[in-house]
Amino acid sequence: MKELNYLFSPRQIAVIGASRSKEKIGYAILDNIISSGFEGDIYPVNPREDEIAGYKTFSSIKDIGSPVDLAVITVPAGHVNQVAEECGQAGVKGVIVISAGFKEIGKEGLKLEKELLSICREYDMRMVGPNCVGLMDTHTPVNASFARGFPDEGNISFISQSGAMLVSILDWSFEMGMGFSRFISLGNKADLDEIDFIESCAADPLTSVILCYIEDIADGRRFVEVCSEAAKEKPVIILKSGTSSAGAQAASSHTGALAGSDRAYEAAFRQSGVLRAGSMNELFDMARAFSSQPLPERDRVAIVTNAGGPAIVATDAVENYGLKMARFTKDTLDRLRENLPAEANIYNPVDIIGDAREDRYRFALETVLKDENVDSALVLLCPAAVTEPEKTARTIVELNKTFSGKPVMAVYMGGKTLLDGKAYLTEHDIPTFTFPEPSVQSLGGMFRYNEHLKTPEKKAVEELTGIDREKVRNTLQEVFADRRVVLLGHEASAVMSAYGIPNSKIFLAETEDEAVKISEELGYPVALKISSPRIAHKTDVGGVEIGLHSENEVRKAYRRIMEKVTHFLPDAPIYGLEVQDMVDEGVEVIVGMSRDVQFGPLLVFGLGGIYVNLIEDVSFRLASTLDSKEEVLEMISETKSYNLLKGYRGKKPADIDALTDTILRTAKLVNDFEEITEMDINPVRVHTRGTTALDIKITVEEKKE
Repeated sequence: MKELNYLFSPRQIAVIGASRSKEKIGYAILDNIISSGFEGDIYPVNPREDEIAGYKTFSSIKDIGSPVDLAVITVPAGHVNQVAEECGQAGVKGVIVISAGFKEIGKEGLKLEKELLSICREYDMRMVGPNCVGLMDTHTPVNASFARGFPDEGNISFISQSGAMLVSILDWSFEMGMGFSRFISLGNKADLDEIDFIESCAADPLTSVILCYIEDIADGRRFVEVCSEAAKEKPVIILKSGTSSAGAQAASSHTGALAGSDRAYEAAFRQSGVLRAGSMNELFDMARAFSSQPLPERDRVAIVTNAGGPAIVATDAVENYGLKMARFTKDTLDRLRENLPAEANIYNPVDIIGDAREDRYRFALETVLKDENVDSALVLLCPAAVTEPEKTARTIVELNKTFSGKPVMAVYMGGKTLLDGKAYLTEHDIPTFTFPEPSVQSLGGMFRYNEHLKTPEKKAVEELTGIDREKVRNTLQEVFADRRVVLLGHEASAVMSAYGIPNSKIFLAETEDEAVKISEELGYPVALKISSPRIAHKTDVGGVEIGLHSENEVRKAYRRIMEKVTHFLPDAPIYGLEVQDMVDEGVEVIVGMSRDVQFGPLLVFGLGGIYVNLIEDVSFRLASTLDSKEEVLEMISETKSYNLLKGYRGKKPADIDALTDTILRTAKLVNDFEEITEMDINPVRVHTRGTTALDIKITVEEKKE
């Protein structure tokens, strides 16, 4: 979907529902197209008018008699589908449906929207909306929207699911002097969505930065695929609203409880190279930085300031946002010492003290930018009686051009007396802030993106061996035949074994005598666990006994478990007790999965055992793209568990290679079987050689054809 030129660079535009009345949306859209300087053909369509704004008016798009690339539809919702049918018959390539009254109003509107989409599909005609503001391209130029005003020409594309957000940002941009290449309102996303437009903007040579405000994503897998490619070309920065976990569905597994409603988005953004903004301010702060400054080669920041307090705040921010304070070379320190006042601080941050004029700023900034250990610079200026904000601004701009490979940002901490200096910096593409933290946060985003670009392509593992899909399929069919959604322990063990995931042997004993017989065949010591599809966490109801070394201990444990479980859960169906062999010691971790509606299986890794939900030392990845050892190792290393695995306080290191293989095989399993909706392997015990899955919980859902 890279080619959407008929939307952004149409040769002809029809406005269906064009109006003479300034009160009508049809007037605003036609006026915006004309006012934007659009040089193509414009066709107003209104059966009750002969001429609007000096243009001949047509009763129907079919009456135009010549090709039309783009039609903007503003008629009431009840007439939209008929108009769309006529557009399709006339060979229109793309439509923007401004009209509201579709799925956003309920069942009847949804039905209307589905019919509209069907019409567009029939004629191979792409649609923006319905219920949208429209779109703009400043380089064409064209303003096919009802927004007030037209942005300055720039290199930022902004894609918004909220029309109100789009028009507000447009209005704000005039005050900030920020230019844009494209503005896109998604509306209901019945056809074209944020994925299509991210792909299109990535291919647009006049767009350098892609910004998105989104509320949801329908096709998570395609989103990751498209953004992974787009982020190789230019930064994709997204503000995703609705991050609260309050709306997350209740989950029966540890993994489901940990996943929440936002973890999958976080994993998707990370794995595709998308930068996630936490607020509207951060979204546009990063946009300004990326659109005007080079990427920092490394993470070393120099700060030049005329005040100590703001410098301390900035220094703290450098560490908080994953950057480092640059350590100057001896030559730099010598120069600073020789030329700055004795009261100045020559170490980073460089405090040139409150009486600094433009010349002192020039010397200090030029000196640190020359230093090979400096990758970016932050200039802090607080208003004092002798401060020269505008002259200093001109110096910052000049030195930014001289040292064009290093980003420079300015923090002008004040109001009225600094306005001229701020305006000059903004006009000359120096990102300028009122306080230090947002500037450092933007630098942090630029550094992370550059690190992403420099990351070598991860090599996918070869086809995993020892996979028996048929065995898993047969096991699941037996579970569904029994009308269950939770696998029993011995069934889960069989599934693990079928995918080459080492696990302790589990056998189902329906009687006390069977439990003894199986224990003797396995060899002591053994563990007993209750087997019931209704009991998710067995230890909570006294359903587990471990370290049983004899027949007598097995018999007593069997009776204790049955008594406790029937006391706590008298109505729970009990299939018997699972007899499980005991395994060697090791580091206990969790490997789990929760299936996300948008993105598919979401894997979790972290510290295992009973404290997993309390401590939440976990990391997440989408299983659909988890196919390299490097990515799995990154996932493992993000947790504190990694320190335990490497060998803590003299203990031998655990087998991280074997753990990596276990995670890859788990990803393969949940990708192969959509029926698996949740899974916990908790704990997986990682030994000095190999791993063993001890407690396995698998929840399934039968797929209806």
